Amino acid sequence: MHGRRPDNMREAHAHFFQLGRSLTMVDLGACQSPQGVLDAIAERASTLGADEWVLGHSARPEGWDPPHWPTREQLDQASGNRPVVAWCFDYHALVASTSAMQHARINADTKIESGIVELDSGGNPTGLLLEHAALHMWNRVPEPDGEKRIELVRAACEHLSALGYVEVHDLKAQQWLGAVLSDLLRAGEINDMRFELYPLVPDLKASLDAQRRGFDERVRIAGGKIFVDGTLNSRTAWMLHPYADGHPDRPNGTPMMTHRQIEDALCTCKDNGLPIAAHAIGDGAVRAVLDAIEKTACDHSGCRIEHAELIDEADMRRFVELGVKVSLQPCHLLPDIEALRRAVPDRLDRVLPIRSLLKTGLAPGSDLLFGSDVPIVGADPLDSVQAAVHRRRAGMDESQAINMSEAIDEETAWACFAPEASL
Repeated sequence: MHGRRPDNMREAHAHFFQLGRSLTMVDLGACQSPQGVLDAIAERASTLGADEWVLGHSARPEGWDPPHWPTREQLDQASGNRPVVAWCFDYHALVASTSAMQHARINADTKIESGIVELDSGGNPTGLLLEHAALHMWNRVPEPDGEKRIELVRAACEHLSALGYVEVHDLKAQQWLGAVLSDLLRAGEINDMRFELYPLVPDLKASLDAQRRGFDERVRIAGGKIFVDGTLNSRTAWMLHPYADGHPDRPNGTPMMTHRQIEDALCTCKDNGLPIAAHAIGDGAVRAVLDAIEKTACDHSGCRIEHAELIDEADMRRFVELGVKVSLQPCHLLPDIEALRRAVPDRLDRVLPIRSLLKTGLAPGSDLLFGSDVPIVGADPLDSVQAAVHRRRAGMDESQAINMSEAIDEETAWACFAPEASL
């Protein structure tokens, strides 16, 4: 890397509380196989009390050969029958032990809307949970108390500040987060940073009420967040065309919202004078959001589409035409290379079309934003610059790059991290 790294940057897509929690969890990112995960779980379990949970994050099964998760029975044995929850790095899939699933009351007969409980050939849960089933499990893991919560948010802020970020956007902000950040800023316990929060649309009213009670001027509710689809690694991102290796029951992925639900969420944000930020990874989800923005006359209101890992060519110019910002996390490309080649080998030319987006008239740092999705991927901006400029992991031959025709130069990549106030 030879471009000049800015002194001040904006992290346009982060998750504070989960980042803080991840810093205390078992990091499974370096594991090269299911056995590696089991060894890491066993090592952490050996340090815990009998009833303490083993929590892990950043498993990357698509990088394993074969890409199979450990089973719940294997987790039981490795952990000494403790409750275990181990997240995939994208936080849309996890594997859980038997006692964890019993705690969450998940069994073979459990039905969760927009969620998948994987069953083996005998009809028994394997321990793998996808989308809302994974969220259902995670919501039943004991949460840190108030003081610990503050400590975790402080640690997350320190982590991001050390990387050079002066502005951070939280894209699934809890109702209490704005008040905690405000207290930490006023007390001088974190560096002078600016925070823009996007709570889930159902939490928007409560979050705005909290803001009215008095946030620090450096903290504000900036919009509402929705999840329109899942992820590429789970084959739940909503695609216009079937995956090469998709599930027969959901060959195009898993829409997490109907068209009507997307429109209703946009209208709720509009009624509150705020834009929406929509998680949309697949080209089907991206189109659904653009269609809804156009239909509800929410164009040119500051709406954002997050991730947009695949964009159909027919939708490229619609971002400029509708005044929609694109919030990309190029760093996702680095761990997704194997998954992309397996899942969409016929559409690699549509993966993260950054250069083409810029050619339509989007301005770096203003209309086209870079972030990391931390802790899903690490927050070091060098990873996104690597992905945007070289389209492959460091050390890989150029023949292994994904869609080199969409590569941009380093100066432009760094400009996508610029806080809007500095543009």
